[in-house]
Amino acid sequence: MTLKVALAGAGAFGIKHLDAIAKIDQVEVVSLISRDLEKTRQVAAQYGIAHVGTELADALKLKEVDAVILCTPTQMHAEQALACLRAGKHVQVEIPLADSLKGAEAVLALQQQTGLVAMCGHTRRFNPSHQYVHQKIEAGQFNLQQMDVQTYFFRRSNMNALGQPRSWTDHLLWHHAAHTVDLFAWQCGAPIVKANALQGPIHPKLGIAMDMSIQLLAANGALCTLSLSFNNDGPLGTFFRYIGDSATYLARYDDLYNGKEEKIDVSQVDVSMNGIELQDREFFAAIREGREPKASVAQVLPCYRVLHQLEQQLQG
Repeated sequence: MTLKVALAGAGAFGIKHLDAIAKIDQVEVVSLISRDLEKTRQVAAQYGIAHVGTELADALKLKEVDAVILCTPTQMHAEQALACLRAGKHVQVEIPLADSLKGAEAVLALQQQTGLVAMCGHTRRFNPSHQYVHQKIEAGQFNLQQMDVQTYFFRRSNMNALGQPRSWTDHLLWHHAAHTVDLFAWQCGAPIVKANALQGPIHPKLGIAMDMSIQLLAANGALCTLSLSFNNDGPLGTFFRYIGDSATYLARYDDLYNGKEEKIDVSQVDVSMNGIELQDREFFAAIREGREPKASVAQVLPCYRVLHQLEQQLQG
């Protein structure tokens, strides 16, 4: 059976998903939704997508649509995920699930009521680099003592990953910190029991903090130190240093190195070296098999509880 998918958000990340889905058998994107109709038509033509629109509701009305992937602005995620579930569609929401704990909890409540697959794009759980470390932990060969993480961008104006103007404002806490908060708890196999945050000045035009520092403590005693900045003029992205009892690992997206910067072969960890593709494969497999996916809304909700706690600290 070919799964019919609608994708909302034809920006930089939406295109990453379209490229990933093109490598997955028996999955077809049948609808593409985004704000700019002409640009959306251009992307749809490139990927052979028949239906194009500017409103998610247009795609949800299509009976053939089995599932939806949301790559829309953060502020729309929770409401759109709820709309998909109400329409009887399985949904994968790009990270973050919501920009508030209330929104995240509402999505979980409706998912539990409907029994549909609802998954969040916590890609770090799927990158071969982080999977490799996770397998070492599960095998008892590596115990995490500290994670040191740098999330750095140069984003003093509202631009996306393709250098195009954004119609929305990104957020260090609810978007970028979500990756690390979830990954840290997942790698520890233990909940986060203490979390602290500091932030720099609020940008006069963007209305967000451009610099942030976060400390986390897991129940098993492991520490995480996370530095985030939109002011960094240098290598962009997120870089993870795993410090453990038997090794040190440096993870940069899908690639992994040891503490001496020697590359580790992770090509056999999974069926692909592309974290987004692996994430999408899991979503479609969970739908077909009628099971809870990895990075389900239920599994990632503790991350959003921590983000909520940190937000309250910063506002206090």
